[in-house]
Formats: sequence, C-alpha cells, structure tokens
Amino acid sequence: MQTFSMRWKIMFADRAKIIIKSGKGGDGHVSFRREKYVPNGGPDGGDGGKGGDVIFLVDKGINTLTDYRHRRKFAAEPGQEGGKKNCHGKNGEDLILKVPEGTLIKDAASGKVIADMSGDNTRQVILRGGKGGQGNQHYATSTMQAPKYAQPGQDAIEIEVQLELKVIADVGLVGFPNVGKSTLLSRVTNAQPKIANYHFTTLQPNLGVVDMDEGFGFVIADIPGLIEGASEGIGLGHEFLRHIERTKVMIHMVDAAGTEGRDPVADIKAINKELEAYNPQLLKKPQVIAANKIDAIAGDENEVISALRAEFEPQGIKVFPISAVSGKGLKELLYEVKNLLANCPKEVTVYEPEIDPALSFFKDEPYAVEVAADGAYEISGPKIEKMLGYTNMDSEKGFAFFQRFLREQGIIKELENMGIEDGDTVRMYDFEFDYYK
Repeated sequence: MQTFSMRWKIMFADRAKIIIKSGKGGDGHVSFRREKYVPNGGPDGGDGGKGGDVIFLVDKGINTLTDYRHRRKFAAEPGQEGGKKNCHGKNGEDLILKVPEGTLIKDAASGKVIADMSGDNTRQVILRGGKGGQGNQHYATSTMQAPKYAQPGQDAIEIEVQLELKVIADVGLVGFPNVGKSTLLSRVTNAQPKIANYHFTTLQPNLGVVDMDEGFGFVIADIPGLIEGASEGIGLGHEFLRHIERTKVMIHMVDAAGTEGRDPVADIKAINKELEAYNPQLLKKPQVIAANKIDAIAGDENEVISALRAEFEPQGIKVFPISAVSGKGLKELLYEVKNLLANCPKEVTVYEPEIDPALSFFKDEPYAVEVAADGAYEISGPKIEKMLGYTNMDSEKGFAFFQRFLREQGIIKELENMGIEDGDTVRMYDFEFDYYK
C-alpha cells in the first residue's frame, strides 16, 4: 500500500506590474497666538503629519498575484497639514499590500531587486512616506520673531514595480511537453488537470503537497513544459524557468516508451542546457530521472531506460522506471526524492536587495560638501535632506544602502579628494557618522 497523497492548488497569476506611491508629508502651518491681552503673540504653527508608508506583507492564505492584475495604482494616505496652537497634523494611513510568500519585488525600470518576500522577510516597508514640514514656530529667531514661513511636507515617492512570484517548492518537476507530468500529478491526487497533446498544456505552475509516512512531506511544483531556447525567451519557457530557482531537487520526467518519437537522453541534456544558460547554479541541485510510460513497454526495462542509466547514473543521477497511469514505481521515486531532500539545506533561497527606491528617486538633486569650523565634513542640499527623510538610518540595511548611494553619486570620492581620513566625522544635518574607508 502506497503511503503518500497530494493536495492540489493551482497558480493562476504569477506576474504583475503596478505603480505604488507613498504619502506626501503634510505641510507645516503658519499661524500666531491670538490671546486676550497679547496682541502680538508669537508663532504657533504646528508641524505637518508624516505621509503613509507603502508596506508589503506576506499572506500565507493567498498563492497568486491575481489581485494586482486588474488594478494598476496603489497609494498611501498623505499626512495632514499642521494646525494652529501647535497642533500636529495627523499622520497618513499606511498602505498594506498583501502578497503570497515567494513574491519578488523589482524596480520595473532597472529590473533590480527591491525586496524578496520569502523566508523570515514577511513584512517590509518599500516606500516611506514623506516627513511632515515644520510649522513656523520653529523659525522664530531673535531677529525674526514673527516668521511667516513654514516648511512644506516632503513629496510622495511614486515608482513602478514588477511583482514576480517565484514558487517556493522543494521539488521541481521538469520535462518536455507530453511526457506525463500532469498524468503523474493526477495519479497521486483527486485533481483532474487538463491533459492534452500540445506544447505548454499546463500554462501555470501547479503546486502540490506530497504527504509521506512519519509526518514527512514536501512541496512539488509541476513546471510547465520547456522547449529548447527557453532561456532566451522562446515560447513561454523563460516565464517559467524562474520557478525552478527556489527548488532544492529536480525530477526530470521523460517518455521511456518513445511514444513521442523523442530521445530522452537528448531531452534531459537539452533541458539542463537551458537551466545552465538561465542560471548555472541550477545544475548544482540534486536531480533524479522518472522514466515514464513503462506500462507501454514489454517488461520493466528497455533500451531507452538502459541508455538513461548508462548516461546519467555514473553522474550520480538515479533513474526510476515508472508508470504515471498505473502508479508503478512511484513509491520508489518519491522515497528517493525524500532522501535527497533530507541532505539539502533547510533554508529558502532569498534574493538580496539590489536597490533602495527612495535613494534612486532623488539621485539627480543637487548637494554640497564643505568642511565645518569643527573639522567635520558637512554634506547638505536637497538630495541629502530628502534621502535622510526617506531612509531608515537606524537600520543596518538602510545605512548600507545610503553608503552605497553616496559612493555611486561620487560623494565619497569627493570627500576623499578633500582629504578625509579614517575616523573623521561626516555630518548630514542631524545625522553624523565616522568615516572609515
């Protein structure tokens, strides 16, 4: 008696392009106290509220990006303007965007990774709302006791992002069209996937959970049929190759009966070539071969299976003759997959961020660098002020992105040309740090 089963769920949408916008900071207010017996009261304009952040949140109850296919623009709430009597404007509401686990958020213009909503990263602020402007009470001086100026709130940031769902599955099931992948899944589940005799029968990756004995289970992704040239974007192959990147083990499925007139050895080599062209690291994953359709041959072995064994088993890739129709050999195949998974790292592949959208948004703003009276190197200007407002400098990641921005914009080079040395102080408005090369 076989001791596994599969639960079925279908991926309907795995890509979407949307525009997200943080909330503008509320403007500072200009007002003056008007009290009885105090005809010339001082300034009491309140600060504006902070604009809302755009936050992405993993929701394990959803598994597609369908919600983002029919709506293009999403915006957080702006902060309110400050009021009289030092009243602070209300902060804008944050915008929470829920996505499936495994969603990659990329800058649509550059294709660089902003965030990977995988592993422990279940909640991330992608765009910070603008800081509220200061009210006129902050601008009173001994020489100007009635300032009629208040600071405007920082602008909102609007960017276009590409959302890509990279399936988080332990096992990727790959093979040319019509080798029986959908039949295999239909054999071990009650689902009835569409089975037809043409390329890309399965137009979306299908996820299933294989439950085995002793509480062990794994997630398997049926990757749509690949064709030669997939890594170059031919057909739909390039759309699906990315789903294999997170898998730990790959099952190559081939037609051992030769009913399609194909050479299974050549097919596996062709698919591995596409995988390598797309990402060479994919070939380092453990592989196993499912030689399907043995119900259509005489006995359990034929020249095709012998050729597969001779070619791949010396490379450490085992061959399992199976019949997706009768179920023969499936138990042995799945137990081999279980053993391979037991030796794989437990961590999910998580892509490192490559860009902070706030830092790129204001890269063309001016700035100035000068040496202050106390010897500190002061960097100022709209570019720096805005960056500080939109970057979380208390976080190691935020500070690292800011340092990278300073380097990319040539500011670090300019400091070095001015003679800055290790240990010298760099000041940017209220933020200071010690320079080290």
